[in-house]
Amino acid sequence: MQRPYVIEEGELAGRTLTLETGLMAKQADGAVLVTWGDTKVLVTAVVRPLEEDPGYFPLRVDFEEKFYAGGKIPGGFFKREGKPSDEAILAARLIDRPIRPLFPKRYKEEIQIIATVLSAEKDCAPQVAAMLGASAALMISPAPFQGPIAGVKVGMREGEIIVNPPAAVLEEGDMDITVAGTKNTVTMVEGHMREVPEEKVLEAIARAHEVIKELVALQERFATKVPVEKHPVPEPSPEEERIRERMRELVWDKLPRLREAPSKKDRERLAKELEEEAIQALLAEFPEEEQGEVEKLVGEIFDELYREYVRKLVLEEGIRIDGRKPDEIRPMSVKVGLLPRVHGSALFTRGETQSLGTCTLGATRRDAQIIDLMMEEGLKRFMLHYNFPPFSVGEAGRMG
Repeated sequence: MQRPYVIEEGELAGRTLTLETGLMAKQADGAVLVTWGDTKVLVTAVVRPLEEDPGYFPLRVDFEEKFYAGGKIPGGFFKREGKPSDEAILAARLIDRPIRPLFPKRYKEEIQIIATVLSAEKDCAPQVAAMLGASAALMISPAPFQGPIAGVKVGMREGEIIVNPPAAVLEEGDMDITVAGTKNTVTMVEGHMREVPEEKVLEAIARAHEVIKELVALQERFATKVPVEKHPVPEPSPEEERIRERMRELVWDKLPRLREAPSKKDRERLAKELEEEAIQALLAEFPEEEQGEVEKLVGEIFDELYREYVRKLVLEEGIRIDGRKPDEIRPMSVKVGLLPRVHGSALFTRGETQSLGTCTLGATRRDAQIIDLMMEEGLKRFMLHYNFPPFSVGEAGRMG
């Protein structure tokens, strides 16, 4: 069924805001053109059924920056957009975080969301428009999305909290955070700030949520005008419920043993042993042709029970799985000057978590990084590179 043309108008930070569908990307399962000031972002959602359960929720979010959106031609030898910039990757994550938890746990269809920036005005952040568009596109798609959500940027200038302020306030002020949520609660806070009093941070989040509720209401009005048949969410079978109950009988009383493990690695090893014991006990109760599916299901149920037990410890006994109180931190230490030929180096350790930091001072202007982005250009004199090698979590995996 072809979507009708629908447009819904609102206001955000004193600028006109519209949600529009039925004009572009007509073959996508959900497509919304968000216009806010001179910023235009096309957000599409495509849902595809999978023949087999992948064991996780296959949601992918892409944020596409187009240089033409800012009236620019890419610099360098190649005059075409290449791989996503760090800013585009971070924008995609900002969209992913608040929407991913709002799908039913048993829903495992493949979903891809693509936010394409068609026109960009610096004072009307494309990331905010993209987050709004992603939620709206899912609302009018067949996916059983339990939204809507919305996100806003918050800044502070001379002690005054401003929701979706001009870009200059975010760049020069004391706060630059993105807040996302539903009409009932805040689900994400991301960003950075200088030393700001706690009451100002809480005020910023509360002010942001008031605007979020208005944006959610806008989406709800918009979605009611677009007819769509939502995918049903699979219900657990009686057999699955029986396996769940048997797992609780086999595992629950043994989970307190995890508190005795002296280290995280020992605890993981013990948890694996408990899971394997339960799997072997359950497989003996099923015919061979059903054992593969049962084994996969048992792993998921064990993880659920483990999380339930850890949560119960915190809420009822006020301790964590390793015996620490909620406000108790692991032992910390810092060593500096580890690497003799490096300009600066330090090893920070907290419990079993370590960070090796190094610092290199550039000699000339030539060492600065050239910035050539959709809405920004110039030189970057401070660069932070973050690496997370697989050995840091005791795994073997791909580097890079």
